[in-house]
Amino acid sequence: MKESYQPDTLCIHAGYHPKSGEPRVLPIVQSTTYCYDSAEEMGRLFNLEDEGYFYSRMANPTVDAVEKKIAALEGGVGCVATSSGMAAIFLSVLNICKAGDHVVSCNAIYGGAFNLFNKTMRDMDIDFTFVPPDVTEEQLEAAMKPNTRAVYCETLTNPSLVVTDIELYAKVAHAHGVPLIVDNTFPTPINCRPFQFGADIVVHSTTKYMDGHAVQVGGAIVDSGKFDWTNGNFPMLTEPDESYHGLVYTKQFGKAAYITKARVHLLRDIGCQSAPENAFLLNLGLETLALRMERHCSNAQKVAEYLEKDSRITWVNYPGLKSSPYYQLAQKYMPHGTCGVISFGVKGGRAAAAKFMESLQLASMVVHVADLRTCVLHPASTTHRQLTDEQLKEAGIGADMIRLSVGIENPKDILADIQQALDKVNA
Repeated sequence: MKESYQPDTLCIHAGYHPKSGEPRVLPIVQSTTYCYDSAEEMGRLFNLEDEGYFYSRMANPTVDAVEKKIAALEGGVGCVATSSGMAAIFLSVLNICKAGDHVVSCNAIYGGAFNLFNKTMRDMDIDFTFVPPDVTEEQLEAAMKPNTRAVYCETLTNPSLVVTDIELYAKVAHAHGVPLIVDNTFPTPINCRPFQFGADIVVHSTTKYMDGHAVQVGGAIVDSGKFDWTNGNFPMLTEPDESYHGLVYTKQFGKAAYITKARVHLLRDIGCQSAPENAFLLNLGLETLALRMERHCSNAQKVAEYLEKDSRITWVNYPGLKSSPYYQLAQKYMPHGTCGVISFGVKGGRAAAAKFMESLQLASMVVHVADLRTCVLHPASTTHRQLTDEQLKEAGIGADMIRLSVGIENPKDILADIQQALDKVNA
């Protein structure tokens, strides 16, 4: 596979290359284990001396092909597919943090990720400092500590749609000898490739646009291969791992040290791997990702412009609007489009928001976002319900906020549905 292929070509061809007489379409290898002719051969696999498959908790041919495709799309050295986006976020941090370590994170992140950091990982004695997504360099510097081991953010915050200045976050992280981890779920690598702007690790909820059909739950971690793990801050990668008889990840796996450890240590011990059938379904979605993202963005732009002109809408947040405070950053990081998600408020507050959503006929009210069907949600009472009022305010989530995920239906039908719902709110 040529590295020079464009992303839309990689969506179709990367990861799986059938030989003569083999299936043209990626097959589902529904097997937990694999046969070998000798104990010595299997031993070398368990010692990580040879590449191959021996147990599907750590590697499976179907999953492996999808991992290679996602790595190619992001421009990374390797990828680990997980059972959910939450698992990917958890492993991406846990892979380089232990009890007593500290992470700086944007506060306007997905509610589940915030709760993971603020509750579950704090209970593991990993500390977090939360900063605004549009943080200044001085604020970010002030949040860093001697025991900081990572900085975390989202390219587009969910659901407030702030465009993160990736280069700024990377600059401060690298000045302190730690990596920048970026959740790139909303733009996908079709619209943004964070590694080009200094990010070191990318995570995804593949449940969203990558799948695009709401048929599987999954996640992915991608390693850029560019971060220097030998700077003294990451002994788990540079000192012997006794569970592999003293293997040192940076010595044996070089640029792929981080992603290899995530697989052979964390997947081995936690078991949150992707299932072969889920990987197969995800691959079908990936094949049309570039086409769908173009339509999602085109439709969302039309909807955002429509909402901005309607007097019954109090505010609209979409980075594709020239009125957006994040328009210039969006042009820098995502010049070909951001995503299909829009956040806005309906005049009348929370009660009006509820009536609007209940009046929609084409759009579905579901706890989901970013698939081919238009759907709607009230974040404050659902995905971010665990947050306090103060935390909701810091995350840019008001009681009147509606998150509309614009699908790929005909835009005339989407707009007609919005209009009739607004008419009912004001009837």
